[in-house]
Amino acid sequence: MSNEFKWGIIGLGNIAKQFATGLSSAEGCKLHAVASRNLDKANEFGEKFDANQCYGSYEEMILTGEVDAIYVASPHTHHLEGTMLCLENNIPVLCEKPLAVNAKQAQEMFAKAKEKNVFLMEAVWTRFFPLMVELRKLLKDNAIGEVRMVQADFGFRAGVNPDGRLFNLDLAGGGLLDVGIYTLSMASMILGKPKRIESMADIGSTGVDEQNAVILGYEGGAMAVLTSAIRTQTNHELTIYGTEGSIRVNTAFWKPTSMAIKSNGKEETIEYPVVGNGYNYEAIEVMNCVQGSKLQSEIIPWDESVAVMETMDDIRKQWGLVYPCEN
Repeated sequence: MSNEFKWGIIGLGNIAKQFATGLSSAEGCKLHAVASRNLDKANEFGEKFDANQCYGSYEEMILTGEVDAIYVASPHTHHLEGTMLCLENNIPVLCEKPLAVNAKQAQEMFAKAKEKNVFLMEAVWTRFFPLMVELRKLLKDNAIGEVRMVQADFGFRAGVNPDGRLFNLDLAGGGLLDVGIYTLSMASMILGKPKRIESMADIGSTGVDEQNAVILGYEGGAMAVLTSAIRTQTNHELTIYGTEGSIRVNTAFWKPTSMAIKSNGKEETIEYPVVGNGYNYEAIEVMNCVQGSKLQSEIIPWDESVAVMETMDDIRKQWGLVYPCEN
């Protein structure tokens, strides 16, 4: 169809496969082009996911791919480079989370998007699930009163591979940037930017945080208690405690399908079936924003992405953890 929203993908790892799969359930969207530094890999990926065009360089696809938006799915340390390349050529971008390695890079990316008048969004896919849409409505309507505490955890036990993305300091590895971004994003969505940050981390043999705990304090006394890990399996739940009840987003909160609401002495569990694999929701949001001539999404706006990055910067500063790519 000539009116399909044509997607391109930069970086063809596992997360790109998930996004490409999701596009098949995103009405109005089509995977048009893919790019890798290795043409054989691009061809293999393109054949598997029915892409129209495959390229052996990012630059070639950006200049000749005729795409409506590009999903930057490269490792953290390459988000800045890939995103800036797209923006310089006036192509809207959905960049995988975390948007960048630090707040300075995120600010550079948004400044370029503003300068070029081009759409840019951080791919915090959890925000766009139907359950999350309803959760935000419940909180806005004070369904559990004033929110006083948020608890969230996201930890898994991976085998230590010093050269792999998770454990490599040069690739900005560790639990905070990989999965802590989910818990921090939820706290930000519910309570905003914290006034106080306290944290602790277990820094492993490769120099990255293998598990961490964060307490965020907010004006008025509300708190968020967050944990993330790459060497410890946790429950993957999000619980919001209010003055008149609570809401628990069940496992796994980052791909939510059900939540339990306690209020007025009653408990109700609500199911929210997911269409596709979930990545389709953020793809549709980008399509709608671009077609509506918006520069940013109201669901994950620029200033919030920067604020979460600033919080992560403050947390790492407490640990003395600096990535080589920041120097």
